[in-house]
Amino acid sequence: MQALALEETPSQHAAGRGVLALERGARGTVVRAARANSPLKLLLPRNHGRGVWAYLASFGGGLVDGDSVHVEVDVGARATGLLSTQSSTKVYRSPRGCRQALHARVAEEGLLVLLPDPVSCFADARYEQETTVTLAPRASLVLLDALSCGRAARGERWAFAHYLSRTLIQREGVPLFLDALRLTPEEGALPARMGRFEALATLAVFGPEVAPLREALLRPLAPLRRRASVIETTSPLGEDGALLRVAATSVEEAMSAVKARLRLLPQVLGDDPLARKW
Repeated sequence: MQALALEETPSQHAAGRGVLALERGARGTVVRAARANSPLKLLLPRNHGRGVWAYLASFGGGLVDGDSVHVEVDVGARATGLLSTQSSTKVYRSPRGCRQALHARVAEEGLLVLLPDPVSCFADARYEQETTVTLAPRASLVLLDALSCGRAARGERWAFAHYLSRTLIQREGVPLFLDALRLTPEEGALPARMGRFEALATLAVFGPEVAPLREALLRPLAPLRRRASVIETTSPLGEDGALLRVAATSVEEAMSAVKARLRLLPQVLGDDPLARKW
């Protein structure tokens, strides 16, 4: 299966195409443009904070064979936006594969928070995703990417056929973070390779607006216990970034670890997007 190329940009009327553009208005961040083509839905609930919150969903409750979703996000100067999902991204059996791509741009002193729920690939699912974020020199970003083992209760633990995730965060054309994860049975049975773990998560933060989050991520971790249910590692990324990686024996434990690391996010946004999540 060919990965979705960065330069592939579907027409504005293509199925699964979404656009969200935010700008700074007289009373804070406002929506300049918001549209989504079936099977994609874009929800814009109100919040009590400083920015606009948007949630992605689908009419079918997940991605089915052949689905391709492409979302473009533009955060203007001094604007703030949060993009999340209504629930986990479910990927059903898909011989031809399913794809998602998100391309985002954040202007000077803007802030984008990307907090999707984990991707959950069911048995025989084939899925690829690509996330590209371009930051202005003083733009800020919070980005979460998480994956679950699938429907473990139905015996579909790490039973998908293909998973590929690529993430690129760049500033003025210079990569700040380039990451890729490929999981297929071709290199060996996935349940055996993943061991006791049932969820993975990666959290990256950059920029002056989220400096408190960066400091919290880089604080020393507690000593690792033998066969711990949650394993966390952190590392700095350049002068104003930090990275957290989590492996856990359940989705709930993985997301609880991420949520604990984001406990200062409500202070940044002026409201808590995680109050009823995870």
